Amino acid sequence: MKEKPMILVDKPYVSKLLKDTIIKNNFPFADLSEDKSFNFKNKSLSTKDAVSFIQKTKDFSIYTTSENTIGWINKNLDFTNLGEKIDLFKNKAKFRNLVKENYPNYFFKEIKFANLFDTDLSEFEFPVILKPSTGFFSMGVYKVPDKEKWPEVLSKLKNEIKHLENIYPPEVMATDSFIVEKEALGDEYAVDAYFDNNGKPVIVGIHKHLFSGDNDVSDRVYITSKEIIEENIKEFTLFLEKTGKLAKIKNFPVHAELKKDKNNNIIPVEINPMRFGGWCSTADMTYYSYKFNPYEYYFLNKKPDWNEILKNKKDKIFSIIVLDNSTGVETSKIKSFDHDKLLKGLSSVLEYRKIDYKIYPVFGFIFAESNKDKMEEIFYLLNSTLNEFIEV
Repeated sequence: MKEKPMILVDKPYVSKLLKDTIIKNNFPFADLSEDKSFNFKNKSLSTKDAVSFIQKTKDFSIYTTSENTIGWINKNLDFTNLGEKIDLFKNKAKFRNLVKENYPNYFFKEIKFANLFDTDLSEFEFPVILKPSTGFFSMGVYKVPDKEKWPEVLSKLKNEIKHLENIYPPEVMATDSFIVEKEALGDEYAVDAYFDNNGKPVIVGIHKHLFSGDNDVSDRVYITSKEIIEENIKEFTLFLEKTGKLAKIKNFPVHAELKKDKNNNIIPVEINPMRFGGWCSTADMTYYSYKFNPYEYYFLNKKPDWNEILKNKKDKIFSIIVLDNSTGVETSKIKSFDHDKLLKGLSSVLEYRKIDYKIYPVFGFIFAESNKDKMEEIFYLLNSTLNEFIEV
């Protein structure tokens, strides 16, 4: 291993798998959270020692558990080009400008929040997607079907922003600038990958994003399977190769969100830098599904042997279910969430994570296994508002 690993951890979450990976490999890491409440068995480097480690290391590979670390990176690692590369992907407008030569007909426009209310709608080809230029999960994201719905959507957005302002730092979630873009049609996928020490992309996981309907923009359900991997890995690898060359990156993990239309054209939604799926989600699901560790593969420059890995996985579906607060009830008015009742409706749970919904707008995460012909329980939760599990 020529590259020196460094893991930067911060709120909101660090999984047991990642902690065990750090212990097993004795990977150096720095806990950047204010309260240091993650209870690591290994000793965290001080922030000063972490900076010194990176300064002294010519070839280093950094992984972050959270985009909360971006502010720290910008402040402390300005002697590297990490801040520049992160911003190139994290800022959706800059990312679209990066790849626009490959998508000359793809419309988008960046607009300040204050100007959304009196912007000229005549140039928009509805339906359009409205989203923060710098965002996380599907917070602040809306589909606008026609110009008549524009004022209604802005009213909802304005109300949502009031509840989002203090949840994440501005490097993660900023509401001063938005992009409006043409709706990309097709199936959506979340792709975990890293660019190795030669700048070549290595895909370590592919999850299909399921939606409950045409107007759903939530992150409720992601699934992975043998078929999903096999049907997409070649095209997605090619897309990442082109993007990596434009961005000139190596030793760099990403979580890409892509759409694939009926003609197999790949349309980028966004690429999240320096990590795999947020909240240690998709990488952990890959470990549960396919029995290899994406964190180790990144740091050890290992490439999955998908032909071998996917043996005996026929008809198996592995799902991540994000229990975001879709109840329509304000968090302050929710007395409790019945986790036990929800779990009784699921047949094979690989892991269940309870989240403090009073801090983050999520009740929990479910990692589940199903047979292809028995996914009723997954579709039930995909379509549920979750009101049946709350007490007000």
